[in-house]
Amino acid sequence: MKLAFDWRDDLDVDWAGHPNWYFRISKFSIPYLQHESVPRTWFLDQLKEIPSDLENYALKPLYSFAGLGVVIAPKKEDIAAIPADKRPYYILQERLNFEPVIETPFGGTKAEVRVMYIWLEELKPVMTIIRMGRGLMMGVDHNKNMEWVGASAGLYID
Repeated sequence: MKLAFDWRDDLDVDWAGHPNWYFRISKFSIPYLQHESVPRTWFLDQLKEIPSDLENYALKPLYSFAGLGVVIAPKKEDIAAIPADKRPYYILQERLNFEPVIETPFGGTKAEVRVMYIWLEELKPVMTIIRMGRGLMMGVDHNKNMEWVGASAGLYID
């Protein structure tokens, strides 16, 4: 298919943000959110004390996708191995325990529902993603050779 423009042209357009902005909003925002429904999260460079129950945490790089670089149940050595100048770009996040509540022909499957809201005159859900899996992490990459895993979308009717 031939486009009506060339990406290399000097175009008079407003571009959507760089993909890192998504991660900055997504993972970068979590340590600032203090609510019972938000997992406790710290920037690694601001962590005052390493929790003794690291099996209940995940170490995550801020700018990664599809679980790349995520360490589930990190050891103190994993944390210590991150150089001081890279620590502002990592978070330590309390892990959520997803229950396998969706019955499938292949057994119970876990689901994670993420909802994006906007606030104009009122709070309004505008987009959602539903991730399904049976492994330690959600997403197809972490549930290889399994059926009834992956992602789906939810629909809001106003």
